[in-house]
Amino acid sequence: MPSATLLGQALISGVLAGGLYGLLAMGLSLSWGLLRLVNLSHFALAFLAAYLVYELGTNYHVEPWWSAALIVPAMFAIGVAQHWLFDKFKVNELASLLITFSFAIILEVGIQLYWTADFRRYETEYATRSLKAGPFYIPILDLTLCLVAGALAWGTWLWLRCTYVGKALRAAAEDPGIAAAYGVDHKKLAYLLSGIGAAYAGIAGTFIALIATLAPAQIWAYLGVVFAVVIIGRLGNPLGALLAGLLIGASESIAMAVLAPAWAPVVSFSVLIAILLWDPEWL
Repeated sequence: MPSATLLGQALISGVLAGGLYGLLAMGLSLSWGLLRLVNLSHFALAFLAAYLVYELGTNYHVEPWWSAALIVPAMFAIGVAQHWLFDKFKVNELASLLITFSFAIILEVGIQLYWTADFRRYETEYATRSLKAGPFYIPILDLTLCLVAGALAWGTWLWLRCTYVGKALRAAAEDPGIAAAYGVDHKKLAYLLSGIGAAYAGIAGTFIALIATLAPAQIWAYLGVVFAVVIIGRLGNPLGALLAGLLIGASESIAMAVLAPAWAPVVSFSVLIAILLWDPEWL
């Protein structure tokens, strides 16, 4: 049995890793829950943003936060353009899954052609900085990621519940016909939401560039666990996505410390299966 210190450090590391899961899940959760579009290219957009941050930082010496200021609006524009295609061709939920999977493959190939399949690491002065709290160490970048994810989740939740646009989006997701009868232009609002989801992928990609080793195939490494996070957190619920990400991250880290690293991928799906067996109407 691991020591209490090791378990505590594993819990901290898991919660911080869960912040990235939650941040990646937010855009997918909003798109799936409120637009009924399953956007698998969300993961590829996050890694495209990560590679762009890496490129700007290593070759042009642009600070990552300035890179994010350029890349996040560009991701928003890509999200809007994607939704224009979905709207123009009347893409439904199942078709969106297949189409965006194809988009993700194309982006993966493009990334591999330009940056090759070699592993790449963006070394910064922030990467090794940590806060010490008793016997525990808290990486500053991971903590910043969690704080940003928390702020975005809370802000988005308030926006969806306290503003006209947010209420209109939720109403249109529940019953588009009735919402339209009350003057809600769901099509225009959908463009905004799609852009926001892609922008969140850009923010997640910025942090991926700073804390992870990059490789094109890593696009798929987050797919399963983030899908589980989206479902556990309930569709269209940004706070739920973040809390589910923290839960899964902590559970995976404790499983790795107590059992073995090979058990980590089992955790998210075990939690998902347990929840769906307990409440089949969870979604």
